Amino acid sequence: MGREPGIGAKPVVRAMAPWVRTRLRAAPGAAVALLLLALVSSFLAASFPRAVDAYEGSGLRQALGVAPADQNGLQVSDVLTQPFDPADPAVHARLGPKEMAERQRKILAALPQPLRVDLGQSSYGVFTGRPVEGSAPGLTRLDGGLPVFTLSAGAGVAEHSTVRSGRLPKAAVATPGSTAVEAVVTAATAKELNIAVGTVVRVPRGDLDPLSVTVTGVVDPRGPEQPYWSVRPLLRTPTTLFTEGPPPEPYWHGALLLAPEAAPALLSVSPDVEAYWRFALDPSGLRVTELSALKAAVSTVESGPVLSELREAISPEVEADTEVDALLARYEELRSAVAPVVAVAAFGVGGVVGVVLLMAGGLAAARRHAELALVRSRGGSVPAMAGRLLAEVAVPVVPAAVAGCALAVLLVPEGRLVPAVVGAAVVTLVACAALPLRAALVHRKPGSHGGRDDLVGARPSRRRTVAELTLLALTVAAVVALRRRGTDDGAAQGVDHLVSAAPLLLGTVAALVLVRLQPLPLRIAARPLARRRGAVGFLALARAGRAPATSALPLVALLLALTTTAFGGSVLAGVDGARERAAVRSVGADARVEAATELPAGLAESVRKVPGVRGVVAVYRELDLDLRYAKGSSEAGAAGGVTLLAVDPDAYARLARSTGVGAFDADALRAKGGKDAQDTADAAPLPAIVSPGVAERLGEDPVVVGQPSAPLQIVVASVRAETPALPVGDFVVVDAAGVPAAKQPTTLLVTGGSVEGDALRATVRAAGTDARVALRSEEYAAFADSPLQTGAERVYAVAAVAAAGYAVLALLLSLLRAAPERTALLARLRTMGLTRRQSRRLLVLESLPGTLLAGVGGVLVGWAVVLVLSPGIDLTRLAHASGDVLSSGVRVELAADPASLLLPGLGVVLVAAGVAAAQAWAVTRRTTTTELRVGDTR
Repeated sequence: MGREPGIGAKPVVRAMAPWVRTRLRAAPGAAVALLLLALVSSFLAASFPRAVDAYEGSGLRQALGVAPADQNGLQVSDVLTQPFDPADPAVHARLGPKEMAERQRKILAALPQPLRVDLGQSSYGVFTGRPVEGSAPGLTRLDGGLPVFTLSAGAGVAEHSTVRSGRLPKAAVATPGSTAVEAVVTAATAKELNIAVGTVVRVPRGDLDPLSVTVTGVVDPRGPEQPYWSVRPLLRTPTTLFTEGPPPEPYWHGALLLAPEAAPALLSVSPDVEAYWRFALDPSGLRVTELSALKAAVSTVESGPVLSELREAISPEVEADTEVDALLARYEELRSAVAPVVAVAAFGVGGVVGVVLLMAGGLAAARRHAELALVRSRGGSVPAMAGRLLAEVAVPVVPAAVAGCALAVLLVPEGRLVPAVVGAAVVTLVACAALPLRAALVHRKPGSHGGRDDLVGARPSRRRTVAELTLLALTVAAVVALRRRGTDDGAAQGVDHLVSAAPLLLGTVAALVLVRLQPLPLRIAARPLARRRGAVGFLALARAGRAPATSALPLVALLLALTTTAFGGSVLAGVDGARERAAVRSVGADARVEAATELPAGLAESVRKVPGVRGVVAVYRELDLDLRYAKGSSEAGAAGGVTLLAVDPDAYARLARSTGVGAFDADALRAKGGKDAQDTADAAPLPAIVSPGVAERLGEDPVVVGQPSAPLQIVVASVRAETPALPVGDFVVVDAAGVPAAKQPTTLLVTGGSVEGDALRATVRAAGTDARVALRSEEYAAFADSPLQTGAERVYAVAAVAAAGYAVLALLLSLLRAAPERTALLARLRTMGLTRRQSRRLLVLESLPGTLLAGVGGVLVGWAVVLVLSPGIDLTRLAHASGDVLSSGVRVELAADPASLLLPGLGVVLVAAGVAAAQAWAVTRRTTTTELRVGDTR
């Protein structure tokens, strides 16, 4: 007798394959592609904030490191001003080496972080506040009298110098009453003041006997450009001072370097003796995240609690002084101007990455529509389905995001960790949530199979319309704010995210408009093709029109990527063009040889033989041209900064046209007659090209200019705001053939795309002149001397390349999404007689409508974005680091770059056609038996 089922029997466990493992095994290619997409996206998101921190930190370190030695350090001083008793042991004990070293340790202990000191270049000691006169046999005496000296008893002379002759001073303890001490001088001081080893300089001390300073040695500074010697250049190099009475007459001012133990002897030499501690800052480990703390530290040392602490520990008269706060202010000004422009690139490429991630999830949901609909129809809940999809996506995405973040931290070691982790986490969230959310939205209600969701027949929902109108309003607000305020307005308060997102928002709105207009050209093009005999063209357009409505998302991604690429390329091209124009205006040609007087005869011919030189234009320059007879000129202002330039009209006109600086017609400048024409009474006036200021003073009638000994009669022939031979200032350009005084040129303007600077300078030196040689390439490089600028340019370059790469990725994802269906279609059509050639044409023509719209739309949208936003994008700080260029008031605005607009769009079309042709070639080489079973969603 059998047992009833279920009584005493073990429960039956049904075998169920794990969802995640099954799905990953079924589609390993899609999982690997998603893993790579998440890896690259998380790497970009994590590396961007660290890259910004890295180049901003490098800029901060350079701002402090390359500044003059007297500006990037901290000086603490204790001035001993009379009345004081020089004989008081407590007074001169304050100046002893041990006490001075102990005070230095106290100051170092009181300095707050992140103020870091380079002890090797720091110094301390005592010196006389006022120069004192010194006398010795053979001292160089100028017209102003005997030389004066600053007596310095500083520590570290032995470590920072090399003895050339003699020896260092002995470390003998001195007092204010000492009558003799020893000192050394630098080689420059010994040479100029005629001091040798054994020279005794006698320094008067009022009622006391003169102090005899015996020079025991001559030393050469080690690293004379280092802070130890550069903070007070007088210690290494004497200077000339001038007497007060008219006329001012020069006299020498040098330094005598005493041993630190001799410091108390200075109390009887000068009424003002200063003890000093100079600290050279070490910016090597400084990061931009420490900027606020550094500013606070400098402030508290200069006039805060730290200064009060030093006065209590050292002396009530202690003062602290530094120029570091001014350096930090200039750095912050440049950083605040560059940061908003970089934020535009960040928002652009970030938006592209986000759209491509959403597109990947949307295409995956569309590809698996039938599968997910079956799950819902068999009782699967939306949360359960979304949870399984989330787990399926998280398996490749999460490890890839972690690896991308770790790779960013490894490759960009400097920078904050938290923003990098947040960026990678955002990528992970978007990549993981795109597929589950899209699936949950589409399959929130189970339903039977409906009609086709054609692109041509799709109608936007009300919710979509409201969302697009909201985005449009936000875009209008961002564009208006950007055009009114610009990217640099309010930079001190931080980056305005709405303004920085204006290009992204404008590109998104334009892409949505094109998506709505996409069915219109398909309908128009399909009508004439329907009446033609061939079926390939009509079938291709019909296939393109029957694409799912979800294919609009790749179009949005493509347009955003192309817009970001065009915008970034235009920024880089604008910066490069602005630097090129500024370099040309500064030099006037590819190279410039200029002297204060006439250049040697034959130098122009020698320069023509330098490798890379194509031509040489000789210019005779005469400064302060006399305009006493010009309209509105007076005797006092007759020579008010006007420069006469005598040139060869033909050569100079060609140069002006080639450089684009003040182009003119050579015939308008050519003199009637030769050099002797001006000597005749009835000579015709010389035609002249003048600056606007000179034109206003000269008027339209002929005017005599120049000195009475060599007058020139000129008449204004043309007005130009600039000319190659004179970067700045008012000018008068005339034909050299009509200027008798023009003998040898003073300036040579050299043209040639590859002028060798070393060879050119060697040629100039060989001619026996000290003329200055300037190269356009060197001037160009000087405009980008800050890591802030070069780093921002690298960010823009990476953003443009990344956007282009994501454009190609979006295109490939959309094409691969339809690849199985296209393969099945070709197999069916081939059974109906479609040839291989027609199959290739069909696939290529089917892919062209969408890619052509994306390519042409990307060009138009990119051009429109640059055109609309250019008034608010100021690239001046990004293009120029030179204060001279900035002070000229020249604003560098954004302009559309044809290459950045056209090449990415053309590349998208070519890639799409190439992929379609490759797919057709592969399909037509296979048999159709297996391809006929590929699923068809339409």
